[in-house]
Amino acid sequence: MEADAAKLIGAGLACFALAGAGIGIGNIFGSFLSAAIRNPSAADGQWGRALLGFALAEATGLFGLVVAFIILFVF
Repeated sequence: MEADAAKLIGAGLACFALAGAGIGIGNIFGSFLSAAIRNPSAADGQWGRALLGFALAEATGLFGLVVAFIILFVF
């Protein structure tokens, strides 16, 4: 296998983290909305935790994207 082909395959595999981030963000906000509908008075207290979960899930996806760019453009 040539080195260029291996780089492209590795970058594509690193981008799977973006799919995981999308699933995680959907799960976070879906759970938050269903909990807010069940108990609207507690929704304000949980908003910060929902944003923290969003930030952590999005950071995971961005780390995968950075790894893909490093594989493509540095090596």
